Amino acid sequence: MKESSNYDKALRDPAAVYASPAAILADSRLSTAQKLKLLRQWEADARELEVAEEEGMADGEPDRLGDVLLAIAQLAPGDAKHSEAPTKHGGGH
Repeated sequence: MKESSNYDKALRDPAAVYASPAAILADSRLSTAQKLKLLRQWEADARELEVAEEEGMADGEPDRLGDVLLAIAQLAPGDAKHSEAPTKHGGGH
């Protein structure tokens, strides 16, 4: 599989390509911007999963939101505040 198609696949579902948010941080083939984009997608997916769990619609996937937020904070400390959303969907304004 070509690296670009692997990245494209990861953009759609980071958890399908990477075992953990830390694995994204460790991938030396990715730029900081690419890592942050993947982590933001994983954050959105994790927030949706939390909402689904509350509504009884989750399929037993592990909740990785905390791990994702920690990885974002390690990669871009100034962006960590943007991840602290007042709702599970990430919105607040």
